[in-house]
Amino acid sequence: MPSRRTRRGPARGFALALVLLGMPFAGVAAAASAPDAAEVAAYAERVMREAVPDPDGPGLAVLVARGEEILYRGARGRASIELGVALSPDHVMRIGSVTKQFAAAALLKLVDEGRAALDDPLAKYLPDYPNAQAITLHQLLDHTAGIANYTDLPGYMDGPIRRDLSTAELVAVFAHEKPDFAPGEKWAYSNSGYVLVGAVIEAIAGKPWHAYLDEAVLAPAGLTHTRYGADAAVIDGFATGYSLAGGRLARAQALSMTQPHAAGALVSTLEDLWHWNLALHRGRVLSEASYRRMITPAGAAAKADAPYGYGIGRGTLRGRPALTHDGGIPGFLSKLTWLPEQQLTVVSLRNADGAPVPPAERRIAAFALGDPYPDPTPVAIAEDALRALEGVYRKNETDSRVLRVVDGTLTSQREADGRTG
Repeated sequence: MPSRRTRRGPARGFALALVLLGMPFAGVAAAASAPDAAEVAAYAERVMREAVPDPDGPGLAVLVARGEEILYRGARGRASIELGVALSPDHVMRIGSVTKQFAAAALLKLVDEGRAALDDPLAKYLPDYPNAQAITLHQLLDHTAGIANYTDLPGYMDGPIRRDLSTAELVAVFAHEKPDFAPGEKWAYSNSGYVLVGAVIEAIAGKPWHAYLDEAVLAPAGLTHTRYGADAAVIDGFATGYSLAGGRLARAQALSMTQPHAAGALVSTLEDLWHWNLALHRGRVLSEASYRRMITPAGAAAKADAPYGYGIGRGTLRGRPALTHDGGIPGFLSKLTWLPEQQLTVVSLRNADGAPVPPAERRIAAFALGDPYPDPTPVAIAEDALRALEGVYRKNETDSRVLRVVDGTLTSQREADGRTG
């Protein structure tokens, strides 16, 4: 077994990996004029070949658009390795925790309709939930409620995650777990909090959370390929999910999609997520007041390493402000980003977990901005030097990665903590 060392704060292993990928944290270079779609597409094809060198393995799909103009839309790899089906930009994939911003928008729609208020106590909708009088809807949405994350419970991802559960049964899984902290005191990512968001939607709307979401949010936005990804559903164009954990290809871990719930159970496509960005960020989904609350971290959530609103975090891309969220669920990885100043959408969908590819979507987006990252330069490193970097690297209490050397290559994967994304 490799040695496991825990490091808090910035990990030099990650910094090394980013430098090797040509992704330094250096200051932003002066941007040249933005390239046109043909130039972006030509650059993107090269980046995609580098990011997914094996065209017969799991695939990656990327879309970059400036406003209503698609600059690049492409895919590489397989949607089904067994059947030899190439991945296309039209394939449907699970989006994991990108689901959270859809669930947040659904609850905010209810707020806009006067059927709920962000300062409402959870007790108004789930009166039997422990300490529900002290927890607000706002705190559920921005991960400051202190509710224990059920996917972190010991052994939960090893079997219990496969059970079909009703919303009430799923809430019962974590309802009596010791809280991580008093409501509002700190910030900690919690899938449980978004299960409760779904439960509140159901209590108000009188129907499953995803049924209300479809009726009030997805259909009005014209999102025809975004839906609840139920296990029994036959979904046209759905890609197979794989795992590359430990450097070995396998089918994705089984789980019941009743359990990711409003924290991560949706499926979507590149184009639907692009249209979602345009609808949400251009004011066609929520009132201005609700939208501003959604994208503006406050209190403890504003002090998090990555400041967090409601289902949307704040970050940067080449120094430009970005609104973003990623997702990870067995078999799939996703990332959705919006750069408000440039009106730029960046989407990536991957049908494999365990071994993320280099961030091709960031490289393509940076090129589209006219501020590309330097091209990566291969550097030979002795295996002994790589092994010295093995271990667990923690950015914070809820975000860690395991670095291991597999067949002479340093690999990185999320620590087996069961997080949905």
